[in-house]
Amino acid sequence: MTEPTHDEAHGGALGSRLNWLRAAVLGANDGIVSTAGLVVGVAGATESRSALLTAGLAGLLAGSMSMAAGEYVSVSTQRDSEMAALALERRELREQPEAELRELTELLAARGLSREVAREAAEQLTARDALKAHARVELGIDPDELTNPWNAAWASFLSFTVGALLPLLAIVLPPPGWRLAVTVLAALVLTGWTSARLGAAAPPRAVVRNVAGGALAMAVTYGAGSLLGAVGV
Repeated sequence: MTEPTHDEAHGGALGSRLNWLRAAVLGANDGIVSTAGLVVGVAGATESRSALLTAGLAGLLAGSMSMAAGEYVSVSTQRDSEMAALALERRELREQPEAELRELTELLAARGLSREVAREAAEQLTARDALKAHARVELGIDPDELTNPWNAAWASFLSFTVGALLPLLAIVLPPPGWRLAVTVLAALVLTGWTSARLGAAAPPRAVVRNVAGGALAMAVTYGAGSLLGAVGV
C-alpha cells in the first residue's frame, strides 16, 4: 500500500503561500517591466551610462516604494474586511447560537455530508471553537491566519527591487549593441521561468507571457525615446 504524501500545502498554509507568492511575483514582474521599459526608453534617446543609471535608480526607488504602499493599503483593506466579518459572526453566535448551529449544519450538509453527520459535526465544531468553525466553513477565513499587510508590503518592496535590478544591470553593463537583447533575455525570460517554478506551473507559458508583455512595453518606450532623441529633447 502506498503511503500518503504530505508535501503539499493545505488550508491556511496554502493561502498564506499564495498571498506571498502573488505579492512577490506581482512586485518582481512590475519591477522588471516598468524599469526595463524606462531604461530602454532612455536608451532610445541616449547611450550615456550615467543617464541610464540615474533613470533606472529613480524608477527603482519610486516603484518599490509605490508597490509597497499600494500592497499595504490593499491588504489592510482586505484584513479590515475579514475582521469586520469575524466581529459580525461573533455577535451572531452570541445573540442567536441555535440559528448559527443550524446554519453550520446546512453548510456542512451542502458539502456532501448526510443530515445526521452534518448536525453531529456542527455540534462538535461549535463545542470546540464556534467562531473558528463558522469562519472557516461559512466565510472561508482562518482567524489564526489573517492576511498581514506588512508582510505583503515587504514582499512587494523586495521583489520589485530585485526585479528592477535585473534590467537595470542588463542595460548598463553590456556594450550598447547588446543592451536590448541582454535586457530581454536576462530580465524577462529568467523571471518568467522563475515565477512559474515558484508557482509549480508550466514554465513555457509563463515565459512567453512575460516576454510578450515586457517586449511590448519596451518597444513602445524605446520608440518614444528614439523619437524624443531624434528631435533633440
